[in-house]
Amino acid sequence: MANTTGEPEEVSGALSLPSASAYVKLVLLGLIMCVSLAGNAILSLLVLKERALHKAPYYFLLDLCLADGIRSAICFPFVLASVRHGSSWTFSALSCKIVAFMAVLFCFHAAFMLFCISVTRYMAIAHHRFYAKRMTLWTCAAVICMAWTLSVAMAFPPVFDVGTYKFIREEDQCIFEHRYFKANDTLGFMLMLAVLMAATHAVYGKLLLFEYRHRKMKPVQMVPAISQNWTFHGPGATGQAAANWIAGFGRGPMPPTLLGIRQNGHAASRRLLGMDEVKGEKQLGRMFYAITLLFLLLWSPYIVACYWRVFVKACAVPHRYLATAVWMSFAQAAVNPIVCFLLNKDLKKCLRTHAPCWGTGGAPAPREPYCVM
Repeated sequence: MANTTGEPEEVSGALSLPSASAYVKLVLLGLIMCVSLAGNAILSLLVLKERALHKAPYYFLLDLCLADGIRSAICFPFVLASVRHGSSWTFSALSCKIVAFMAVLFCFHAAFMLFCISVTRYMAIAHHRFYAKRMTLWTCAAVICMAWTLSVAMAFPPVFDVGTYKFIREEDQCIFEHRYFKANDTLGFMLMLAVLMAATHAVYGKLLLFEYRHRKMKPVQMVPAISQNWTFHGPGATGQAAANWIAGFGRGPMPPTLLGIRQNGHAASRRLLGMDEVKGEKQLGRMFYAITLLFLLLWSPYIVACYWRVFVKACAVPHRYLATAVWMSFAQAAVNPIVCFLLNKDLKKCLRTHAPCWGTGGAPAPREPYCVM
């Protein structure tokens, strides 16, 4: 079943409905573009400017934001042009292939990156020492490059006519040609996308299971031992004070029994996961899982529509369902900044810092007291 540019509408008397639907599509896609470009730009600038956000999770988030912003800037204007010209492609066939390649590239890049992020979230909680030691800037760059390489490998075959990129009139975009399963281009690619999403959720499920099994794990002694001349007495007197100090629950100077150990490494090489770090990692895990879940919810209707056209030859996909599914996949490019600012306290704090009028209503900061000599 091939969906090409198609023939003109058979019913000429129903011109008002296509024009109204085209107007709605233009308004919605314009709104998606504005939110995506503005939100992803603000989020990217915050991550680049704030040194406190120069960490592995935010590097991955920066990559996702840049990809969504580029997708909105490159692919969506062509969709707007096709809707404006009555669901027709007015550009060259080569430009259609390029735009389709970019659209598929950014879709698979988001899927691969979300899978890699889910693995790093699991490592950050379950194997924090290994994660803190190995997840450096260069490791993050390698993971991002791997995701882009795999995405290019998935999106490139139709450029050499291994499969077909074509303008699909019902979708107002250039994408895979959807044909019956005996000669289809869609099945393998959509199957790969579904498998990636299933694997990502499996990793998050494993993380939730790990947290459930370790939900009762707490520091052995919540009340740190007190010390006078390092003669410990009170709770945890038999070495528990040193353990509490390492875990971040101690007060005062370093115990002398630990001086030799701590002098052999830098303070930044501490690998134990404190309570504040646990809360921070869980907050990041919730944020990235929300992004993953929204990606699945917004792309699932389109995946279902693709499989419908591949396997069901007798019944066509309802036009309203297909249009809704396509526009939901477009909306995925705009939701990440909204989710991040709603669920991440660090990002909200940085945003208030750089936009004071959002935080305290633009009230001037109190002046420091001074004295006259």
